[in-house]
Amino acid sequence: MLQKLQADLVAALDSHDALAVAVSGGVDSMVLAYIAHHFARVDVTAVHALSPAVPAAATARVKDYAARHGWTLRLIDAGELSDPVYRSNPVDRCFYCKTNLYSRIRAVTGLPIASGTNRDDLTDYRPGLKAARDHNVVHPFVDAGIGKSEIYSLAKKHGLADLAELPAQPCLASRIETGIIVDASALRFIEEAEKTLCELLPDAKDIRCRITAAGVYVECTPLPVGDGRVRAEHRVSGLCMAAGRRFAGMREYHRGAAFLRGVAR
Repeated sequence: MLQKLQADLVAALDSHDALAVAVSGGVDSMVLAYIAHHFARVDVTAVHALSPAVPAAATARVKDYAARHGWTLRLIDAGELSDPVYRSNPVDRCFYCKTNLYSRIRAVTGLPIASGTNRDDLTDYRPGLKAARDHNVVHPFVDAGIGKSEIYSLAKKHGLADLAELPAQPCLASRIETGIIVDASALRFIEEAEKTLCELLPDAKDIRCRITAAGVYVECTPLPVGDGRVRAEHRVSGLCMAAGRRFAGMREYHRGAAFLRGVAR
């Protein structure tokens, strides 16, 4: 089954003479770029956008893979923070994020743009998909009928252990509650807090630092107990104090907790 899915993916890639693959550093786009480079005939350029909303670890991962596997890599400025609508953080913020991304990629290459969007993404609220349609972005995983679990299976199949264990990590702006301004200082705060929490809570999954109207919440699964929780709360409380933010406490991870559908621009 997995072999056929990979064959279908390679066929979808090879339906193009050349592609610019938008590589965020997450598992989806990284596996897509890896398969394209190693198994497809298509000429591939990996394009990675530098942005305060992209964790430094993700950028380092892209650069490492490009160096080890011989990818042609172009680094660009995502430029979304220069967009006042994006910064205002409306319900459809992702549309403006992706619009800026694809416009910047189009400015440096005339190649068709490919994304790591997979079959499962089609069932979720994804404003970025409209931006993709506007820019004629292709989705090889969707064309091959591949979802998230198959992407992880492909990573394991090819010995990409770091990717096979990589949790889903949407951009850092997704941690900021709808309607709260997105700025570089907030994004740096989130990145520092989550990095600290990952070090303190190595067994936790889906760690999120949420900036909300009620204050800063830490979410993770499972919630730590005892001294582990005390240490985590103490460290994040200290970061909040230094940044002039209010620490609201810890709670169970809930997907999309910062997204308020009823808040519009």
